[in-house]
Amino acid sequence: MQTEQLKQRPMVILAGPTAVGKTKLSLALAKAIEGEIISADSMQVYKYMNIGSAKITKEQMQGIPHHSIEGLEPWEDLNVVTFEKMCKDALEGIYDRGHIPIVTGGTAFYIQALLRDIDFTENEENTEYRRFLETLSEEKGAAVLHDMLAEVDPVSAEAIHENNRKRVIRALEFYHLTGQPISAHNEEERKKGAAYDACYFVLNDVRERLYQGIEMRVDEMVQNGLVDEVKALKEMGCHRGQVAMQGLGYKEILSYLDGECSLEEAVATVKKETRHFAKRQLTWFRREEDVIWLNKDEFNYDEEAILEVMLGELKNRGMIGKDIGKNGNSI
Repeated sequence: MQTEQLKQRPMVILAGPTAVGKTKLSLALAKAIEGEIISADSMQVYKYMNIGSAKITKEQMQGIPHHSIEGLEPWEDLNVVTFEKMCKDALEGIYDRGHIPIVTGGTAFYIQALLRDIDFTENEENTEYRRFLETLSEEKGAAVLHDMLAEVDPVSAEAIHENNRKRVIRALEFYHLTGQPISAHNEEERKKGAAYDACYFVLNDVRERLYQGIEMRVDEMVQNGLVDEVKALKEMGCHRGQVAMQGLGYKEILSYLDGECSLEEAVATVKKETRHFAKRQLTWFRREEDVIWLNKDEFNYDEEAILEVMLGELKNRGMIGKDIGKNGNSI
């Protein structure tokens, strides 16, 4: 669909760092505006990976339709092209039903790709260099690829952790195919503006409380059976070379199961890496334009007050009360 047509279609984005409380707020918002939720989480898309991804349960959904959850097997690779296709398929149904999509999650790169309708399909066709990088990573380790990235795109190297092999390879591949750093490309795409009639919220909290939330979430994951979940995935044939098993919580518990560290050390690493991940998420969101920040401390942690501000903003923009026809026009 042409970008000009997309711009007539409303979209609410509720992003933010991990463990900040996006799920609860997204449910309240969906109830208030007759919305349907599209997950922008790179781990919740996988089946059998429930605890480590903090995946919402059927009961927790409270009848609100959720999309882009459990669409892939854990041995399948999620990339931005697959994500965009899944989301666009869901969007068609949401608009046909006259509802408003609420894209919620913390995978900022995927949110940007969907919001700006960026086409990555051409670069995804070239796989020879990608296979070379994957082999090099397996033989020499993740640090070698990250050093390569630092030479050609230091901005991306700063933003991407060396253990995030998928994104490091993606950035190197983009530079190889285009001669342009992907960080410069992303900056240009940000300047294009949204392809939808979008309202972009970012939920945030003070660092101390955010880190406390991360610590509590990781502890709860372990108590709820994260080790058994990873063990079951391993027995299914999943291994650390797969994209899904590179997710936070999974690769660290795999190291424990493989006898490379104690459980206490693995859990401590999960907490540390999740804190670093939250910091990188916030760095990305701060670079986005036209974002409405919802700092929880400024609302005295009154969730109803946060929701009222969101609803007020949507009303001011004329997004509440619209009937969305099949072609995206108001009727």
